[in-house]
Amino acid sequence: QVQLVESGGGLVQPGGSLRLSCAASRSIFSIYAMNWYRQPPGKQREMVAVASSGGSTNYADSVKGRFTISRDNAKNTVYLQMNSLKPEDTAVYYCSVVAGLQNYWGQGTQVTVSS
Repeated sequence: QVQLVESGGGLVQPGGSLRLSCAASRSIFSIYAMNWYRQPPGKQREMVAVASSGGSTNYADSVKGRFTISRDNAKNTVYLQMNSLKPEDTAVYYCSVVAGLQNYWGQGTQVTVSS
């Protein structure tokens, strides 16, 4: 069964903005952290942003000041607001949820930044 549903990917111009959403199934309990990763073409997957259950956040250096991760715990949803997008941000973006001892992954959503 699908446990993470992502949305918001697409094509945007450099300097533009995009917001990704990831809704975790209500059957996933005790979520500790909700994260965003990305995998640029031909490169290794990398962590983009992390939001813990306590509200703390962490970002990759490459996106600090441009991306914002937020959570709506009532909806089991995590968002990634991406501003000032650059072509280097082009990647498949993956939602990841840490709950208990389990890791859950979305299928990924393509973000393309191009003029």
